[in-house]
Amino acid sequence: MRSMILLGPVLLLGQLSAAAPALAQAPGGTLGQVRARGELICGTNPGLPGFAQRDAGGVMRGLDADTCRAVAAAVLGDASKVRFVPVATPEAPAALREGRVDLVARNMTQTMSRDVDLGLSPAGINFYDGQSFLVPVASRVEEGKALDGKRVCVHPGTSNEVALSDSARRLGITVTQVPLTGLAATGEAYAAGRCDAVTGDVSFLLVLRQTRTADPAAHQVLPDIISREPLGPLVRDGDAQWRSVVTWVVNAMLEAEALDVTSANAAARRGDPSIRIRRFLGAEPGMGAPLGLADDWVFRIVSEVGNYAEVYERSLGAGSPFKLPRGLNALWNRGGLMYPIPMR
Repeated sequence: MRSMILLGPVLLLGQLSAAAPALAQAPGGTLGQVRARGELICGTNPGLPGFAQRDAGGVMRGLDADTCRAVAAAVLGDASKVRFVPVATPEAPAALREGRVDLVARNMTQTMSRDVDLGLSPAGINFYDGQSFLVPVASRVEEGKALDGKRVCVHPGTSNEVALSDSARRLGITVTQVPLTGLAATGEAYAAGRCDAVTGDVSFLLVLRQTRTADPAAHQVLPDIISREPLGPLVRDGDAQWRSVVTWVVNAMLEAEALDVTSANAAARRGDPSIRIRRFLGAEPGMGAPLGLADDWVFRIVSEVGNYAEVYERSLGAGSPFKLPRGLNALWNRGGLMYPIPMR
């Protein structure tokens, strides 16, 4: 899911230094290009339920898909003006650098190497995750140390692979890595018994258990968390305004939840007695100019896409097949890590 490119950083840095200035100096930057085009091009993982997957009607659904829609609503005033482009994680730097996509929202972990080496600027966190293991209940494996001598499916060339190796060394065990890429291939190998366990982000493991096993109850995710995985959209380096726009879009969805502004009440809340709420929703001036957006950009997001809670619940939570509790992704005052930055 969250492939980290481990080879060729020196060569890639040279490519970045040659290409990034041209994009940064483009008239109007990415914001101007998106407006001139009248469409946001968003790179996603097209086959991960809960994050980005087309439904029976061909509509892209999920947390990352709705993050893209929120950006389109803020910038273009219309959440539907998004073109979703499949982008594998190793392709993300080139796709952004070459201008093939405006942002990447595909359950990618925000890491130092992606920022420093690969030229990807983090633009907000929309999901806190961690890496663990999926095993059959019948295996009686209850902790990572019990995987000694086992075969573990893992996405090659990724931070999952690195964390697995580091964890095995720390625990003093030996595992045989079975390299596989993608939900379908991994699920097929696991179901066929070609690996004894799967390692990956907990969200990925829960989706795999729900969608790629005959009996989800016969499989469990171990309590071991062997790495921290903060996920969120990424943009290219060299365009500070665009990074700010995407970052504040992600933050605005959290702030809307914290203020109890929803898609159902956003229109009414524009007449709220609180000037803070009225300004937040664009009924009072001040929210748009700093970002180069219309004052009602937050209202567009919430009324057309929803606040963070609404998006989470229909994508991964109670309204989805996964019933994934908010956990770390709850607001800070409800036991989670989501702490919106003040929008003032």
